[in-house]
Amino acid sequence: MSQQAGWFTHDRFGLFVHFGLYSPLARHEWVMTREQTPPEEYEQHAPFFDPDRFDPRAIARAAKDAGMRYVVLTAKHHEGFALWDTALSEYNATKVTGRDLVREFVDAVRAEGLRVGLYFSLIDWHHPDFTIDYHHPLRNLPDARERNQHRDMARYREFLHGQVGELLTGYGKLDYLFYDFTYSEPRDGWEGKGPQDWDAERLLAMTRELQPGIVVNDRLGIPADLVTPEQYQPDAPMRRDGRDVVWEACQTLNGSWGYDRDNLDFKSPDLLVRMLVDTVAKDGNMLLNVGPDGRGALTPRDQESLAAIGRWMELHGRSVVGAGAAGLPAPPGTVLTRRGDRLYLHLLVWPFGHLHLPELAHRVRFARFLHDGSEVRRSQIDPGQQAWNTVPGGQPPGTLTLHLPTARPAVEVPVIELVLTDE
Repeated sequence: MSQQAGWFTHDRFGLFVHFGLYSPLARHEWVMTREQTPPEEYEQHAPFFDPDRFDPRAIARAAKDAGMRYVVLTAKHHEGFALWDTALSEYNATKVTGRDLVREFVDAVRAEGLRVGLYFSLIDWHHPDFTIDYHHPLRNLPDARERNQHRDMARYREFLHGQVGELLTGYGKLDYLFYDFTYSEPRDGWEGKGPQDWDAERLLAMTRELQPGIVVNDRLGIPADLVTPEQYQPDAPMRRDGRDVVWEACQTLNGSWGYDRDNLDFKSPDLLVRMLVDTVAKDGNMLLNVGPDGRGALTPRDQESLAAIGRWMELHGRSVVGAGAAGLPAPPGTVLTRRGDRLYLHLLVWPFGHLHLPELAHRVRFARFLHDGSEVRRSQIDPGQQAWNTVPGGQPPGTLTLHLPTARPAVEVPVIELVLTDE
């Protein structure tokens, strides 16, 4: 991790924004390759790209209100359509709309006091020198392999590095660069693309030289600052070669990154909150995605999800921001985070009557719910006491017992703050 990147593991929660030429098509950000659309046909959509409702200020405010601390925009996705005024290609949003959407984004995010991140695809299905492989929309053409004889990845690498250089030098200080992605394994008779195809070592060195202190993910195919599991929740803190690593869970609201009009498989707010606290309890960050619609606006469902998370974060954010793994066993149905001398017990399942916490009997000075600040009574049950009638049985020595109300608090995930002693 870069020396200046302590903010990343402190902030814990960010917003991913997938927006591009695929958004008006409304059929997933991989629509070009899913439907095997030739570049010359796909680019015919560009004149109709009209993001008249793309309002980065509204997006930044929604992120801030949701308790997020950084925002990442897809400056260019695999389709090759750039959202900034790139001098290296006319295939960009500024050429079509007269607007530099990246400039608008970085200015708006900074104005809200949030950290600025950009996503950049290493893949470009539009570029004539990007060789056809098993992800490319032209992969099933009869002459696909013959076409590769006229493509030159060296020329593509020069273009790739040039566009990255524009982003790194034209928009002030950037906090995070999310590269995407390397796929070295062969498949279906095709070779993949590995670090050598991007000249990854040189690209990473240039990134750090032009933006000292920037956080860079691992998708160049070489080690960087963090790893990025996508669309699943790790079952433990992530490790590599026996050592803990910084990690970020990349998650969607409905399984699609770009706007997908007919995909209604949305996660509920309580599930999203549970995913967030589960991530932090395992020392990870969560980058939660929204896909603005074809006109660039956040959809009503996305706004509702962010607002619900924000209501929870307003009351419980201290258990997430600045927090991490507690290093203590959590009772079943709960996860624990820690922030200094405070433990945060997130109740994923509401228990009846009592909750027993091993090893904490003499380490807690006070306990309260975060949503309303009300005290939670605590005691230590005699380890020798036998369960009988209305009296609970003994627990292992050193166990702290919390006495809970029957009615579950009306929040997505109730949280109990435990104030530790100085021991």
